[in-house]
Amino acid sequence: MNFNWIPMIAAFLGFSITAVLGTVVIPFLRKLHFGQTILDIGPKWHKEKQGTPTMGGIMIAAGVLGASAVAFLTAWISHNAVAVQLTDTYRVSVLAAGVCMALCMGAIGFLDDYIKVVKKRNLGLTARQKTFMQLAVSAAYLATLCISGMHTTYIPFIGDINIVKGAGLLFWPIALLFIYGFTNAVNLTDGLDGLASSVTLVVSCAFLLASGFLKISSINVLSAALAGACVGFLLWNAKPAKVFMGDTGSMFLGGMVVALSFGIGRPVLLIFAGCLYFLEALSVMLQVTYYKKTKKRLFKMAPLHHHFELCGWSEQKIVFVFSAISFVGCFVALLSVILGW
Repeated sequence: MNFNWIPMIAAFLGFSITAVLGTVVIPFLRKLHFGQTILDIGPKWHKEKQGTPTMGGIMIAAGVLGASAVAFLTAWISHNAVAVQLTDTYRVSVLAAGVCMALCMGAIGFLDDYIKVVKKRNLGLTARQKTFMQLAVSAAYLATLCISGMHTTYIPFIGDINIVKGAGLLFWPIALLFIYGFTNAVNLTDGLDGLASSVTLVVSCAFLLASGFLKISSINVLSAALAGACVGFLLWNAKPAKVFMGDTGSMFLGGMVVALSFGIGRPVLLIFAGCLYFLEALSVMLQVTYYKKTKKRLFKMAPLHHHFELCGWSEQKIVFVFSAISFVGCFVALLSVILGW
């Protein structure tokens, strides 16, 4: 099998652009006093992070976009195999729709961060406002996929199912909630230095391998760019964090991992690859439900990473263990692809 170097270019540029941007963006955010406000409801020791620049997710978005654009342009000029899929209308539509959806999710997160930081409203957008915008973006994304020709989806152990007639039509409302849920689950995962970026690095590498095996080179390049950008951001976000991604970054990452899963035609694999995101969101739902019924807490604090913090785990230990859990889930997802489950 011929080695394709275009994804390596995407990964390298994703890392380089994001890492270098840190030298410019972080001082700029600090100059504007775009610092994180730490709420009293969190662990008390998080107060020492008060004022750390936030909205650093723009570095990740810029890294992914810049790296992907250069990689695809290089493939086109050099007549690389990747360029073949750039002539496929469906593949280009899926790729463009996925990136636009992720950017729109990131824009919603940016607006939320802006209101928190600049307008000094700690809760940002209201839950209703955020939900409406996220569902609207998700619906537009799914409509674009349907119009572009997405008429089947792959379910492990079942195979391809038709999603434009009969019972298959249930796919669309389920997919709407799926996108909304996972975008917010990634947002909930962003609560410790380096956590969301580390977990997403593992997930993006899984989709890099899966798309490579399935020979979907457009998503292969996008996955590589995301993986590189996550590493570049970790240079600044690993403990002690010099910048936080904010909702700008976490919602962009949420949109990206969703886009990668739909891009390879197997969104259901995100349930396995994104198992850590799911566990974080599940812990919040269980906490709220249990408290409403018993007035007691199931966890010391939700999302799940805060529970382990309050149990005495260090942030570094939580990041390592949660990334390892993600690795196991990603391994299962890859087995499904490789073995044709």
